[in-house]
Amino acid sequence: MERQRAKWLMPRLRQELWRRFRAGESATDISRALAVTEEAIWVQINRTGGIQPCFGRRRDALTEVERHEIAKRLEQGWSLNRIASLLQRAASTISREVKRNSDEGGYRVDSAEWRTWRRARRPKPCKLRLCRRLRNAVARKLRIHWSPQQIARWLRRKYGHDGAMQVCHETIYKTLFVQARGALKKELVKHLRTGRQRRKPRRLGGPARESVVDGVSIRERPAEADDRAVPGHWEGDLLMGDVHSCVITLVERTTRYCMLAKVDSKETLVVVAALQKLIKRLPTELRRSITWDRGSELAAHARFTVETNVPVYFCDPRSPWQRGSNENTNGLLRQYFPKGKDVSHFTQAELDKIARQLNGRPRMTLDWHSPAEALNEVLR
Repeated sequence: MERQRAKWLMPRLRQELWRRFRAGESATDISRALAVTEEAIWVQINRTGGIQPCFGRRRDALTEVERHEIAKRLEQGWSLNRIASLLQRAASTISREVKRNSDEGGYRVDSAEWRTWRRARRPKPCKLRLCRRLRNAVARKLRIHWSPQQIARWLRRKYGHDGAMQVCHETIYKTLFVQARGALKKELVKHLRTGRQRRKPRRLGGPARESVVDGVSIRERPAEADDRAVPGHWEGDLLMGDVHSCVITLVERTTRYCMLAKVDSKETLVVVAALQKLIKRLPTELRRSITWDRGSELAAHARFTVETNVPVYFCDPRSPWQRGSNENTNGLLRQYFPKGKDVSHFTQAELDKIARQLNGRPRMTLDWHSPAEALNEVLR
């Protein structure tokens, strides 16, 4: 069967396309199922940045007949609960309907219908487009690599009294991906952690690498480290650029405070020496333990423990989730160190600047305080 080449698809096909895309199907599979070209599929997806558009206006829960019944019973003096029972609707539904659509003359059917259809108009004006002050604040934070969720929570904390300066993180994402909204510039997309130009469904990752180092198991780590009750327990890893360059990352489990160190190779003595220098920058009360994966770069962990008196614990094979804070931070750092790119040209001063930037971002797990604020509180 010949596939459609037209860029315009029937509404039925568009709805099926988006259903399959949200389920994680590839463009190739969708094009085969709908008998259209892949070009037509990608045109529909890219047009809205991977976000399903609204297919026309839709009525809300109540029909015109039900509105006539509401108006009639209100004139007779019925209570809202009694009307809800008659229509077999929730009392809150009737209450919202009357509150939204009443005016000085009371509740009228014609007025209620007109108000309902007017509210259902799409697309609605974008809040970021209407408020320049809000738009500029969001753009400034995006340029220093804050995520939309961090920006939304920061706005709530800083401008809690000002409703005009509040915006949902989903609105920021949609405004970036759907350029037809005309608020945020397309260039700001590159400041998102993934750098994607459109939204894409979640997919499962591949298997983790095999264990190559013997050491003390994470199961023997103190309970105070597991429940994050006491600061000073760190998670570490080697963040790889290309095959010849890498960066040490350390993340404190309680505060999520991050430290970075430059290393010239992943040879174990080089890594241990750099890690030893990094850990000695900390006060004694923040040097309790380090948890690492089983990579060969820390084969000389015993030497590190002797020099610093800091025990090293190792995750189980194929269990990166046991270093969840470090894995999450490494994902954030990929904005600065893309996979496969040479990172050897970064100086230690530049790495410290990146760490300060990351430590200054608010985190959901810290009740939207930053790691720097959390660490200062601990030290105080």
